[in-house]
Amino acid sequence: MEAEHEAFIFNPKDDSKQVLQILEALKQASHHLQKNPNSNKIDGHNRASSCSPAIKALLELEHESESILSNDPHLTTLSAHLTALKTLIHNSCNARQRSNGLKSFLTRRVNSHEISRLAGLIESEIQAWIGREFMVILTQTLRRADETKDEMLIDLIEQFEERIAGGFDPELQDSILRSKVFTELETILCKSNFSKNVREACGSAITELIRFNKDVFVGQVLIGETVRALISLSSVRSIQIMCVLIASIKSPIVDEIESNGEIPNIINFLTSNDLSIRAIAVDCVLEIGYFGRKDAIDAMLEQDLVKKLVELQRSETRCENSNEIERHPDPFPRCVARFAVQVEVGEGLRRREKRALKQEVLRKVREVCVCEAEAATIVAEVLWGASP
Repeated sequence: MEAEHEAFIFNPKDDSKQVLQILEALKQASHHLQKNPNSNKIDGHNRASSCSPAIKALLELEHESESILSNDPHLTTLSAHLTALKTLIHNSCNARQRSNGLKSFLTRRVNSHEISRLAGLIESEIQAWIGREFMVILTQTLRRADETKDEMLIDLIEQFEERIAGGFDPELQDSILRSKVFTELETILCKSNFSKNVREACGSAITELIRFNKDVFVGQVLIGETVRALISLSSVRSIQIMCVLIASIKSPIVDEIESNGEIPNIINFLTSNDLSIRAIAVDCVLEIGYFGRKDAIDAMLEQDLVKKLVELQRSETRCENSNEIERHPDPFPRCVARFAVQVEVGEGLRRREKRALKQEVLRKVREVCVCEAEAATIVAEVLWGASP
């Protein structure tokens, strides 16, 4: 809401969703006051009867401090700031009423600066309060996910993603760990009774947790069922999430994929009837090629990876005038060479292993190509390299 235009009524008995709305309004009110510290008047009884809605909102919260703020140790600082704000506004108005002399002018200027500073501190404290309230609501909703509509569940999870995407915050991390949000998200991701959209939203939130603090949450991904659940979803978005996780966690998650026997499932995506899945599966294979160690690369080759990549490359050439290719221009350009380059410049293999792998790829290309011209073209691309 626009704090300077709308009235505000503080009701501590509102339910949790309304509390969040109230806190957001209070945050905006403090932000407005920070930018406009002179928008205040107090009547002769020291009440904010004619001041701006921003000040009314904050001073009404100050009136509730004994019953609300004092009961939460996290809010002690906020209560002190609100009390100081009330005193400053009162002193500023008294200075304005006394005279228009230099002393009154300087007092108002100093008070205005201090009001702006306090409003900024109040905004920060309310933002922290919002964060704590939101985590309570999120945790309660995730634990009752079976009883919650998909739209509400997805909306809350996406809000959570937005909050942690703002950067690392130690207080927020403590809240996430205490409430076991990761476990709740993974539990929903792994349950087939939830809709695909809800499970994908949980997977996406897990990737954002990795970005938020890799040191804390990578271990939970590696020992949990996240990887298996994402691959079992077999959707474009779930494979995209896998690509992000591989790029973020690198070789350890590829090791986990290989040890869990999931490499064949990923290679099978290359033969999906859905062009979009085939295209994103190529990206996933390239990520594994870059970070994968020898066992993972060998496992892919054992699943006829080179043959499948050649067939994809061949199907593109054969259908380049079709409507499907027009909708998805060049979905598989030089994919054999791109895979070879990813492995060659990647982090997973030793130099000797890379040389041997390149020779193995060339041998398999010659085996699976249908004619010498096709083989010569792909061999040349592998030998000369291509942009990964």
